[in-house]
Amino acid sequence: MATLIRSKLSNKLSNAATTVSNKSQAKVSGMFARMGFQAATDEEGLGFAACDDLDYDHRQGMQMDILTTDEVGGEGSGDGGGLDGDSHYQRDGTGPARSASKDGDPANELNEEKPKITAWEAGWNVTNAIQGMFVLGLPYAILHGGYLGLFLIIFAAVVCCYTGKILIACLYEEDEDGRLVRVRESYVDIANACCAPRFPALGGHIVNVAQIIELVMTCILYVVVSGNLMYNSFPNMPISQKSWAILATVALLPCAFLKSLKAVSKFSLLCTMAHFVINILVIAYCLSRARDWAWDKVKFYIDVKKFPISIGIIVFSYTSQIFLPSLEGNMQKPSEFHCMMNWTHIAACILKGLFALVAYLTWADATKEVITDNLPSTIRAVVNIFLVAKALLSYPLPFFAAVEVLEKSFFQDGGRAVFPDCYGGDGRIKSWGLALRCTLVVFTLLMAVFVPHFALLMGLTGSLTGAGLCFLLPSLFHLRLLWRKLLWHQVFFDVAIFVIGGICSISGFIHSMEGLVEAFKYNIEE
Repeated sequence: MATLIRSKLSNKLSNAATTVSNKSQAKVSGMFARMGFQAATDEEGLGFAACDDLDYDHRQGMQMDILTTDEVGGEGSGDGGGLDGDSHYQRDGTGPARSASKDGDPANELNEEKPKITAWEAGWNVTNAIQGMFVLGLPYAILHGGYLGLFLIIFAAVVCCYTGKILIACLYEEDEDGRLVRVRESYVDIANACCAPRFPALGGHIVNVAQIIELVMTCILYVVVSGNLMYNSFPNMPISQKSWAILATVALLPCAFLKSLKAVSKFSLLCTMAHFVINILVIAYCLSRARDWAWDKVKFYIDVKKFPISIGIIVFSYTSQIFLPSLEGNMQKPSEFHCMMNWTHIAACILKGLFALVAYLTWADATKEVITDNLPSTIRAVVNIFLVAKALLSYPLPFFAAVEVLEKSFFQDGGRAVFPDCYGGDGRIKSWGLALRCTLVVFTLLMAVFVPHFALLMGLTGSLTGAGLCFLLPSLFHLRLLWRKLLWHQVFFDVAIFVIGGICSISGFIHSMEGLVEAFKYNIEE
């Protein structure tokens, strides 16, 4: 009897303790929920696991983390400002890593915090993209556009800064509590979301094609500019521009064996600093001839046939949207993305405008497609050699990115891959993978040899893919994904950018093609 009484008493005490524990847990959970944290129930955990399984193709290896910030870099909130919120889900290590589970599951290694970059480092990356070698073609744009060309340098900076922000806004959606959730990781994810549900992969294919075209064209331009600079540095040598391009490509063949960019990245900072020094030298020389500046040559009217090419040149010099989603996702404070975009594009606008205007005033109608070709022979060779070294060391970056897109699309896309994987079980590249890389290097050489026109190629690329990736697609995606949350002025801006970008893209593409046809027809040398 005593045993039965003790058993009942023990059960009652256990039930009471369980009740108190549940109530305490509920209170703690409610308190954490009010503070911005959420604890997933078993059902919610199963739901997240099911979503991960369904979204495996695009989210493989990514884990969900919670990042508490004051705001997220992006636009699309109802008040037209930044994306406000106290708590935001971030993927791919953009938030603090979770603690390891007790069972020591190896999958938790994916939750290890990856090294993040500061706003200054992110700004440096953007500056490298929009302040690269292609500013050498901006004075040529002023030659055919005059003051309107200067206005377009400012206008393109404003528009590209805005479209970069709205592109990041498309990465986020609001959850049931009104908090912004980062549900997409890349430009391709945004494109796929816009084309869903009827054509869930069409948008990604379009963006991938545009990216490949732009990256390959960038590689071609590096080879073209290398041949051009060497030919104009040593005009008395019996070596043609095409021959110089071939020699440059021979030096680039080792790129086919690259597995990573660690070796190349060590020289990126040095090359960028050298490029800034070269720009300063060119401006200093131009300032030394300030008394001879031809202000009367800067016109208000435009060359209708050549000006659309200038638009493509200007737009191409601002392209950075391809890597902005990845850059924002790897920032320590994504809330600083807006500020970073503002000061990088303001600085680029000022530097590009001054460089283009000062260089054009110095040489006026004699301005060449690559402005360093106008320098006196005494300093031209030195400056051009440094520029060639920068071009050759910059080539692996877009080349490696293009190879990765091609390999992922055709060789590594799971069961949907068209061709077998380029890498063996030991990580070594297979013969067909090496053949793909060598073919890409040879293709850039052939294009540079048969189309050795730097400004025309730059204008063509800017009009074809630059305007699409920087103007058309971001504004279209912003309207498609955030239509119900946009204010009237945001809708107006997006529609205006899409229309203006479409007109500039079509006209620039047509006139660039006409220029190339004319150059071939009359055998016009650059």
